[in-house]
Amino acid sequence: MTTADAAHPRFAEALRELGLDELNEKIRRFPDATRTAAEAAAAVGCELSQICKSLIFAADGVPVLVLMDGASRVDVELVRRELGVDKVTRARADVVRETTGYAIGGVPPFGHRTRTRVLADRSLLGHDLVWAAAGDPHAVFPIAPKDLVAHAGATLVDVRERQA
Repeated sequence: MTTADAAHPRFAEALRELGLDELNEKIRRFPDATRTAAEAAAAVGCELSQICKSLIFAADGVPVLVLMDGASRVDVELVRRELGVDKVTRARADVVRETTGYAIGGVPPFGHRTRTRVLADRSLLGHDLVWAAAGDPHAVFPIAPKDLVAHAGATLVDVRERQA
């Protein structure tokens, strides 16, 4: 498989539409899944916090995307307060696929089937480069965090769970 074939076709097209075609050449495909942040970090050979997780939550039933570093967990109470909603829960797998067009474990930070509100945790900005899913559980791509936030149309927030 060539590098250009590494991404999910919808994501490859989204990169072209965003003027980011050069990222298609940087996508790395692995024989073993990179479905979890730990699997992706091991495959790439980077720190766990350099993985960008794309997580879909339901905020009063409306899908919202949260971009979080791979070493951290999302504090749903902070997300709830940030969005000014009553309830935030993890979205069901069918809602994730319906909203994004991708399966859990391969959801990229942009190029989704539908437009959703996007929150990006500031922790991502602590790196020069982060790795995110390329629409497939076996493929990831590198991107500067500021570019990631800009292309995802994200609002920078602090929604990382604090460790005791």
